[in-house]
Amino acid sequence: MNFRKVLLWASIAGIAAAAFYLEGGAKLLHGKLDARPKAEAPSPPRALAVSVVRATMADITETLLVTGSLIPREEVLVAPQVEGLRVEALHVEEGAKVKKGDVLATLSHDTLDAQIAQNEASLARANAAIAQAQAQITQAEARVKEAANAFDRARPLNNSGYLSGATLDQRESAARVAAAQLVAARDGIKVATADRGVIEAQRRELDWKRARTEVKAPVDGTVSRRNARIGAIATAVGEPMFRIVAGGEIELDAEITDDALPRLKAGQPARVEVAGGETVEGRVRLIPAEVDKTTRLGHARINIGDNPALRIGSFARARIDIGSTNGVTVPASALLYSRGGTTVQVVVGDRIETRGVETGLQSGGTVAVTRGLAEGDVVVEKSGTFLRDGDLVRPVFAGDKVSERVSATGSIGAPAAAGPDAMAGAPTSEVAR
Repeated sequence: MNFRKVLLWASIAGIAAAAFYLEGGAKLLHGKLDARPKAEAPSPPRALAVSVVRATMADITETLLVTGSLIPREEVLVAPQVEGLRVEALHVEEGAKVKKGDVLATLSHDTLDAQIAQNEASLARANAAIAQAQAQITQAEARVKEAANAFDRARPLNNSGYLSGATLDQRESAARVAAAQLVAARDGIKVATADRGVIEAQRRELDWKRARTEVKAPVDGTVSRRNARIGAIATAVGEPMFRIVAGGEIELDAEITDDALPRLKAGQPARVEVAGGETVEGRVRLIPAEVDKTTRLGHARINIGDNPALRIGSFARARIDIGSTNGVTVPASALLYSRGGTTVQVVVGDRIETRGVETGLQSGGTVAVTRGLAEGDVVVEKSGTFLRDGDLVRPVFAGDKVSERVSATGSIGAPAAAGPDAMAGAPTSEVAR
């Protein structure tokens, strides 16, 4: 009986303890849940500052940059016309201006003078031979006439029986021999005349060689190179004695890619910058007719003209004006190129709008837009793929960026003070490029 009472009171005490424990745990859990911070409401999106420019009307000239070397427009090679003679004197230096017919060098002519004297003696002998042949013809004609008369007198005497047949035959033979001698004499004078013609031709050749011992300039121009040396034997084999730039005219042999050739035309103006900083004006003279299949480059000629300050072989580059226009222009960095075409990112209000455009001429960092933009439109200066249609932005013009730096740092170019606040504000104050 007592045992049952004890067991009953123990059960009641356990139930009470359990209830007390559960109540305290619930309160504790409820207190912890109440202690958690309440969720904050989402903050509105912050506008990203972007660098922008206005599309403006401007004159734009597109240029093509080419490089190459300076070469003569026409180079004349001067070689000796008479070989085997020694160079006796040189009369011009490299860079000298010469006129057509000016003597550039003199060759030794002693050998030719001796040959000319020998030719004069041969010509005198040929003239004597002709005179002798003419005398022989005269003698042969006289003998023919005498023999013919003797034969004519002998025939009637032979018919009347006063002259034997043997005598008649002798006179007939003498007449025939005299006629043959006359033919030989006439042929002899032909031979003598032909010999004199050969000698006279040799004389003309010698006179021609003698006149060519003075090496003369064939054209007006500038001597670009002199290879002749005093004492050397003049020969047309190998390097010429002189190289002359005809008229002194120099050109730029410009290398141009095959895709740019269709836009190139004869007469287009060009500004040629030579190594050393000198800039001269020129014009496209010749368009290449073929392109090297290995390098895919063509060679165009840009005429510069006669300029003594330029040197053949110097490196030079030129900017060729291939077109000009007046229209809406934007920086080249504002354009985005994709498979769908060319686009720009326009700021309308405070939102980004991607707009398709058509472009025209380009010069340096500026591009003409022929369709899709109007004057005064605000475009992102340096477009990037991180901007999308509808993005909230804060446009910043070039002058505004300078003002921001001044207000943030106190002076242009001075470093801003680092700190937690500065770090926290960095993303919103940075100008997107």
